[in-house]
Formats: sequence, C-alpha cells, structure tokens
Amino acid sequence: MNYLIRNVTILDPDGPWHLRQTNLYIRDGKITDPGKAPGSVKEWDLNGAYCSPGWVDIGAHSGDPGFEHREDFSTLADAALAGGFTGLACFPNTAPVTHSKPGILYMLRQSDRLPVDIYPTGAISMDCAGTDITEMMDMHAAGAVAFTDGKQPVQHAGLMMRALQYVRAFDGLIINRPMDLAIAPHGEMHEGYTSTSLGLTGIPALAEELIVQRDLDLLAYTGSRLLLHTISSARSVELIRHAKSRGLSAMASVAAHNLYFTDEDLAGFDSNLKLAPPLRSADDRKALLEALLVGTIDLVSSNHTPLEEEAKKLEFPYAKSGALGLETTFSALNTARPAPEKLAEILAIRPRKALNLAVPHIEEGAAANLTFFDPEMEWVYTGKDIRSKSRNSPFVGRTLQGKVLGTYHKGELRKNP
Repeated sequence: MNYLIRNVTILDPDGPWHLRQTNLYIRDGKITDPGKAPGSVKEWDLNGAYCSPGWVDIGAHSGDPGFEHREDFSTLADAALAGGFTGLACFPNTAPVTHSKPGILYMLRQSDRLPVDIYPTGAISMDCAGTDITEMMDMHAAGAVAFTDGKQPVQHAGLMMRALQYVRAFDGLIINRPMDLAIAPHGEMHEGYTSTSLGLTGIPALAEELIVQRDLDLLAYTGSRLLLHTISSARSVELIRHAKSRGLSAMASVAAHNLYFTDEDLAGFDSNLKLAPPLRSADDRKALLEALLVGTIDLVSSNHTPLEEEAKKLEFPYAKSGALGLETTFSALNTARPAPEKLAEILAIRPRKALNLAVPHIEEGAAANLTFFDPEMEWVYTGKDIRSKSRNSPFVGRTLQGKVLGTYHKGELRKNP
C-alpha cells in the first residue's frame, strides 16, 4: 500500500529535510517525491504534527525466551509501536540468558518476523551471575550491539574492567546499571523522609553513586565506551558531567519513570511504583530533567519490565521491582518540555549513535522508518491502551501530555487511536 502523509513537520537533525513542513509520499516502503503520488494512495493529514526517524529504546525486557507469560515478542512489538519505537535493544535477562552466539541469533530471527527491529545485547557474564566473562567477540560477530548484565548490576570491579578492555577491540559498548547491592540488600525505595514515614527500608543514593564513580574510573583507565544505565540521583549527574568534561566516552540514560514520579508518589503504597532504580526525591528528579535538556544525560530508557500480577499485586515489601514503560516513555520525557527537535535527537538519533547503528534519514529514496507524534496533545492512558501481556503500569488513569500518533516501518503504517 502507498501512503501520502499530508501536513507533517519533519524532524531529522542531520537530514536534508529537517524542519520542513511538507507532504510525505511513501511508495513501496520508500520515501519519494509527493508530486509522484498516484490517485490510489491512502492519505493521512497530520495537521502540522511531527515526524522523525523511528525511535529506538535501549533496555526493554522481552520475556522471550523463558518468561513468555509476562511478554512475548508479538506483544512487545505491539507495545513498542504504540509508544513510537521501531527498534528495541533488548536486555539479556531471559531464560536461558542471552550470553552466547546462539542466543543472539535467536533474537535476530525474531526480528526478521516482527514489525520492529530487535537489536540484541549480550550478557557481560555467564548467566548474568557476575563471575565468568562471556565470549563477547563471538556475540559481536553474530550481531550483538552492546554488552550488559541488564537488571543485574556488575558488582565485581575486575570483571567490569576486563569487559571494558575486551570490547575496545571492536569499539563496543558496555552498559551497566550502577548499584552497589551490598549497601542496601533489602531496600524497597529511596532512602529519605518518605521512606521513614512509610516504614519502608531505604535505598540510599550512595549505592548508585559509588558504582558510577567506580565505573567512570575504570573507563578512564581502559579508554573504552560506557553507558551508565538509568541513573537516578543528582550526584550521579554531577559525576557524569565531570567525566564528560575530561573527554571520557561516558554516556548516561535515565528511566522514563524517574522523569515523571518521585518517592513521594509512593505514599499510597502502589506496588507498580516499586522500581529499579527507585524513584528518588523531587530535587533528584529536577536534576535529571535539567541534565537531559543540556545533554549530560544522553538517553531516555523505557525500562520496560513486564511482570505478572502474582509478582506485583502483593504488599509493597513483597512485590518485585519493575513497570511497563514503552507506551508512556514519550509522555514522561515530554515532562521536561524539550524542543521538538530535541525529542527527535534523544529518541531517534542518540540511541543509534550509542549502538553504532545507521540513522534512517528522511530523504528521497530512503526506506521509510518513521515515528509521528504531537508534543502538545493531551490524552488519558487507560487499561485499554496496554498492549503488553502484563498490566503493571503506574500511568493508568493519568492524563499525559504528548502523544504518539503512529509509526511506519517495514512497509506497515500503524496509527494509534
């Protein structure tokens, strides 16, 4: 099917049509001159809304293999497209763990049949156990785009150092969620006034900041590339700002939930707000929003962690950490009120550059890989909007600003209601 997308504003900072308001003609999956559109096309008028290269998320959990009762690839793809993401760099916390070449190839085979691109990441350590390093060169050759133990923070400094050294041979990327598990092994939420008033065990920001500093020191020693995944504290922002000023190849991401909520939102003991990293103070949230706007924080992660009801509908101390995120990431990011072109840079350009992926520019003859969105539109996120198998979203019932209107990828236009 051929399409004519009318009255769309193009956001592609490094592309030839950046900031042009135009009609976009897609013929046989490729972008071409709107003047060549035949009369049989399907039309869609966006009334000046925006179009950027399709977005990429780093850090979603697939559920497949091993946890298909939480999420399978089909529902993951549906949730991703509803949230504007045409590409996902999925983390390796599956069963079995994606820690070898066959696991990477399995993920790539799923990508071939899905309406989104799956970019597999390989584990740093066998079984994400933090002990024995994996054959990262083999996984890289098979198609792994980065290496991480995902939701399991790397605790052993020697292992982290060797991983950073290992990937230098192919300009690879190490991703680590900074958290010293020994500081607060039974922590349930951010340590502060709210945790004390609620009687919940706190997780001090220090647990994150110690590993941020450690990993940055190891990065300076090895000269490699590092993404500190889902930082959550103001002090972590300062440490990363200093590292960047020294010329280190350090990047940072923030979980979308941490841009929208704070620890005070836990007053109602909503287990859907039990997250890793935890929601921190209003001052921390302010620092994260400001750091994102100035580029100290490079990326926003959906931190999409589907969990079954049996894991979440429990008393707060017994619930697992994690929440859905793909469908609401854009609205949470829009809390920072970045300029529209900054939105495109954060969601479409920077993730690909971090993963050494080509950016699908919006230009004549290019394969159409597009996300359409309106930063001003208000909408209410309801249970009917959830495409995942799991239902653990803290955004249900909330009025959000900034809505994804649809996507076009792999020859298919998907519109959101």
